[in-house]
Amino acid sequence: MNFKTFAVAGCAAAAALAVAGQSFAQTPPVAQTNAPPPVTHGPAVPGVCILSVQGAIAGSSVGKYVDTRMQQIIQQVNAELNGERTAIENESKTLESQRATLDRTTLEQRASALQVRANALQRKAAQREREVQVTEQKALGRVGQEMEPLIRQVYEQRQCSVLLNREAVVIGNPAMDITAGVVTALNAKITQFAFDRERLDQQPAPAQTAPAQTQQRR
Repeated sequence: MNFKTFAVAGCAAAAALAVAGQSFAQTPPVAQTNAPPPVTHGPAVPGVCILSVQGAIAGSSVGKYVDTRMQQIIQQVNAELNGERTAIENESKTLESQRATLDRTTLEQRASALQVRANALQRKAAQREREVQVTEQKALGRVGQEMEPLIRQVYEQRQCSVLLNREAVVIGNPAMDITAGVVTALNAKITQFAFDRERLDQQPAPAQTAPAQTQQRR
């Protein structure tokens, strides 16, 4: 009987959160040895504006705060999972060292119990990953709600007639980009807000309607 499978299961569970939160993290730019020549733009088109929502969030104080807070939450979750993983690995090593002295029934019972713990850890890791994703979505949703009226405000201030998504524009005159203005307005409105990891295992159970009682005729 090989008990290394328990250690593998524990490692897989602890690693499940390693990629959590990466959707928010900004990918560093790739260094280019031969930078392209600067683009000569034509005149800015009156009424046409460009905005990067992702760039506004990433460049804002509240967006950076959310990024930092998410990293803290991920570290907390990994610490929780690593603690359980270590306990399972240690128990697996202990059981492996005792296999020659234990009777078959005891060995199989302890191995089965350890497998249950390893499976439970994998389920917990998957749940924690979902919780991290939901937490990030809600936090970014809050930032989006705070930013939405500011986009309209800057849009009107710049007398825009149409607003284009910068991520969909190949090249655009920076003079038409209102992202910096939105970041300035967002920084003046909010810099941080408290939030913790969502707990999917603590969702209230749906209320159950009591069955109707029928009255018997006498």
